[in-house]
Amino acid sequence: MFPTYDVIVVGAGHAGCEAALAAANMGSKVLLATMNMQTIAQMSCNPAMGGVAKGQIVREIDALGGYSGIVTDLTMIQFRMLNKSKGPAMWSPRAQSDRRLFARKWRNKLEATENIDFWQEMVTGILVKDGRAAGIQTGMGLEIKSRAVVLTNGTFLNGLIHIGDKQFGGGRAGERASTGITAQLRELGFESGRMKTGTPPRIDGRSLDYSKMEIQDGDEKTGKFSYTDTPKLENGLPCHITFTSKEVHESLKTGFDRSPMFNGRIRGLGPRYCPSIEDKIDRFSDRDRHQLFVEPEGRDTCEIYVNGFSSSLPEEVQYNALKLVAGFENMKMFRPGYAIEYDYFPPTQLRPNLETRLVDNLFFAGQINGTTGYEEAACQGMMGGINAHLKINEEDPFILSRSEAYIGVLIDDLVNKGTDEPYRMFTSRAEYRILLRQDNADLRLTPRGLKLGIAGTEERMPKVEQKKREAEEILNHMRTQSITPDLMNPYLESKGSSPLKQKVKLNTILSRPQIHLNEMQEALPELAKFLEKYDEEHIELAEINLKYEGYIQKEKEMVDKMVRLENIKLGEKIEYNQIVSLSLEAKEKLTKMKPLTLGQASRISGVSPSDISVLMVFMGR
Repeated sequence: MFPTYDVIVVGAGHAGCEAALAAANMGSKVLLATMNMQTIAQMSCNPAMGGVAKGQIVREIDALGGYSGIVTDLTMIQFRMLNKSKGPAMWSPRAQSDRRLFARKWRNKLEATENIDFWQEMVTGILVKDGRAAGIQTGMGLEIKSRAVVLTNGTFLNGLIHIGDKQFGGGRAGERASTGITAQLRELGFESGRMKTGTPPRIDGRSLDYSKMEIQDGDEKTGKFSYTDTPKLENGLPCHITFTSKEVHESLKTGFDRSPMFNGRIRGLGPRYCPSIEDKIDRFSDRDRHQLFVEPEGRDTCEIYVNGFSSSLPEEVQYNALKLVAGFENMKMFRPGYAIEYDYFPPTQLRPNLETRLVDNLFFAGQINGTTGYEEAACQGMMGGINAHLKINEEDPFILSRSEAYIGVLIDDLVNKGTDEPYRMFTSRAEYRILLRQDNADLRLTPRGLKLGIAGTEERMPKVEQKKREAEEILNHMRTQSITPDLMNPYLESKGSSPLKQKVKLNTILSRPQIHLNEMQEALPELAKFLEKYDEEHIELAEINLKYEGYIQKEKEMVDKMVRLENIKLGEKIEYNQIVSLSLEAKEKLTKMKPLTLGQASRISGVSPSDISVLMVFMGR
């Protein structure tokens, strides 16, 4: 009935979609197995993509030939560039998406990919032969063989939904949980744990009074995620902001005795940086109010997502409290919020290519690794799909370093440090974030995608080369062209900047913090004429590279030092217990983790700088 596939991907959420696509676009014959074909790429929680650091990840996925950025551009209803008041390392694109259109476009993209087949059924186990993943077993007892398997089960592994006193099995609202895989993996020797996430109520937007809320429009000058020629957003929709109050908090507290978070029924740890409303009230008891974002679910629906009001309290408690929020007095609820517990597997059980240490050719990606968020899941899926293809073709794994991508930071953190709470990406996690900006992901990663042979990256390269060339031309112009005080001083005085006393190069003016290239053009017609032939994105790249030249160079020097450690290979056969001078903790951690390089060893929790020095001596360095 079935051929033997190269790669089987289990689960069709954001991780599964990118995994299937990546492997297929590299030439593998892929089967995407899902319990429900109607919920492929479903946005289970917030109908949005991107955000702080997450937006950088989406652009990195796009630069490598993934589809998350393209689908977001095709389905967004609002776009905002966050943190524009800060430095460019912090700028993060975010888009509000049309939930139903997003899932439909993703499915269309997958169905248009020749190498992808689909199968709708619960997967209950992995076929393992001679220590290798060899396919899957389904609920109907079917065995489908493959050369590699990528698990992207999301919140479905033994998922348990909580609403007040009620609890029932489910992977998300209206869908059953997945069983069997956890038990099998434990039998194979894997450690597992429980995590928790949640979602807010969905509301009838026709019942809200928006005049009592603060309007939040998208950017007037809209951006996008993909470096391809996707259309820019037109006629975006607004979001709104309102707040809880003391009355709302008191109303919610009436249900705390029935809260599964407080009475011990939920054992899994929830996301630290996206707590439920009851958790906020409990942890921040000094706060009189909390901000709520009232976000539309799409253009052709009145359904509203109440961002900031995630809850597992009894439905009547949620309902009564929301009625006290400004603008929600006549609110009608579509469904209450809920919490969900699910199984995950500590990611220290993985190699840096996301392959498990215990079973060859078996890869984990997404929330099964303890992460939270569509973006974190999608990039892991893409890397899992790429590496599954490489592994079965006996090619070297594709591993991004911390200095190459946020994706590299995320996977390095997971594999070397692990996580006991849902992991979320932030710019602060990246020590080289001035190098890992959202504007240069294509320059960093599209050449890597081309080298891997990912379909579509070859067509992208001329644009990448043009962008690099034009940014350099603009930089050279700024460094070589001079300006006299009489032309420049009126503009400088208008900006409160010190006037010139002599002729200087344009780059010295632009390096001042309060000066911007688009404003300089207004004051200098000749500069404006020179720049009019260049793409706006390329001008911005040149300005950032010039303004932050010193910081960029400093980070590159730091990277060079780290690369030297990364180039010292350790392999997996070293007997660390025989190296006398290593600390006991280092011996234990290194034996368990089996780092591939000295750089990876240096990032393992419990391995000290002195342990690294011992290893350098041991390796003859």
